[in-house]
Amino acid sequence: MPFDLARVPEVPLDGLLRRAAAAAPDRVAVRTPTGTTTYAELDGRADDCARSLSRAAGGSGTAVGLVASLDPSFAVAYYGAVRADHVVVLINPHLRGDALAHVLSVAGTTVVVAPPEFAERVAQVRGKLPHLRDVLSPDVLVQGRAGPGGRGRDAPGSAPHLDSVACVQFTSGTTGEPKAVQLTHRNLVVNAAQIASVHGLDGDAVTLNNLPLYHPMHLNAAVYAGATQVLCPSPDPAEAIEAANRHRATHYYSLPVRLAHLAADPRLPGLRLETVRAVFSGGSALLPAQARTLGTHFGIPVVQGYGLAETSPLTHGEPPARPRPGSVGPEVPGTECRVVDMDRRTPLPAGRDGEIQVRGPQLMRGYLGAAGPAVDADGWFSTGDIGHRDQDGYLYLVDRIKDVFKYENWLVSPTEIEQVLITHPAVRDCAVVDHPEPFSGAVAHAFVVLDEDAALPGPAELAAHVNDQVPYYQQIKYLDVVERVPRSPNGKILRRELRARAAHTDRADRLHPGAAGRPHSDLIGENP
Repeated sequence: MPFDLARVPEVPLDGLLRRAAAAAPDRVAVRTPTGTTTYAELDGRADDCARSLSRAAGGSGTAVGLVASLDPSFAVAYYGAVRADHVVVLINPHLRGDALAHVLSVAGTTVVVAPPEFAERVAQVRGKLPHLRDVLSPDVLVQGRAGPGGRGRDAPGSAPHLDSVACVQFTSGTTGEPKAVQLTHRNLVVNAAQIASVHGLDGDAVTLNNLPLYHPMHLNAAVYAGATQVLCPSPDPAEAIEAANRHRATHYYSLPVRLAHLAADPRLPGLRLETVRAVFSGGSALLPAQARTLGTHFGIPVVQGYGLAETSPLTHGEPPARPRPGSVGPEVPGTECRVVDMDRRTPLPAGRDGEIQVRGPQLMRGYLGAAGPAVDADGWFSTGDIGHRDQDGYLYLVDRIKDVFKYENWLVSPTEIEQVLITHPAVRDCAVVDHPEPFSGAVAHAFVVLDEDAALPGPAELAAHVNDQVPYYQQIKYLDVVERVPRSPNGKILRRELRARAAHTDRADRLHPGAAGRPHSDLIGENP
């Protein structure tokens, strides 16, 4: 049945769980290596959690921090908090120190629900958190033993308003300080329906979540559809594939960095996916060659999607039945997308690169605090990403506006350089950033992780591999071999860290002209 926005249920976020439990109480909602939780059990535990949080956290609208660990206790606390009409503040489990204090402080977090090892990190920054009253264990909440706090309800009360804030999710912060995004119940319910429609999720679906943390996107969409989720945090692709086969998964969700490693894994020829219909990648870019390698081997589509924290998150999804390698697909149902000129802000035709803008019912309520306006007068949200659309509306990403730099008067995309560099057989991972220079503006500075089993080339050879294939303004002038490329939990390159390292590189380390590649006769100007 085609997607119809009018058919999306008018329920608060936790109503999706109530609805799934009523329809199929004995169906497994979440499966882990240690056990299963049915929809009826998950719904009942969310009730218990809501009662406990009402006593511990106080009245409606209280900010409750949840650590997004890939564990059923997160799902219980997530739906329990919104059922008690609190605002969930999603906490990246990798945060610590000032970064953790920033997230909790900006959101005005009153209570944090965290396992003991994370509670210790919160304790270390508690002096910077005047609003924080308590740190609770997920187990205590479910068992209903939370200590005295506010004089909240003894049981979950009336449903929250659909346009009230359900969740605060922070942007990745790869280009600046993370912003606090306010998502309403309506935003999240609609996006769950959009994802379920595009991915073909229903009550018979079994999703394999091979992810480092529990993203509400996967949780909400599966619960909307009444599907079963299999949680598999292991970064070892063989373990994830074994789990998918053992539990007869139909949908396989993973990060591009994990799928890239799988595509290069020497064990790949011996691995099979027995029941999976499609592999879904998101969070950062998966190279078309890697998607083709996996798709050809497994005989199923390997597709990508696109979205942002500000859009709940998904705006685009590559249809498994009509994949186009290199694309993130057309917009999901109920969403509009256009590409605009970065200076004049006028819409561009198909095939022209510009800034991507989106609007739709999943677009956030706004940023919390003084983070600037979210949308223009017509409701368009500027994503900060550069890309283009083809004649059929499929979107192709080029780069982040803040990552693109100028060499002389040419725009340089780090991602385009990385896509060439990664094709060298000795390169396992790589990243490119701008390296400021006094006369040209900036040049490309590459950071490379080498494959342990490959013959070890020198920096000049690696740079020449790229520089022989790209225009002179994209050529690599600095190259460092590193042990790892710093990435966020969802696989995005942390370019700020690399720029800081590049800034301390001496000009004497600039690659000699022999690594500069051949001049491009179709371009006017000296090849530096």
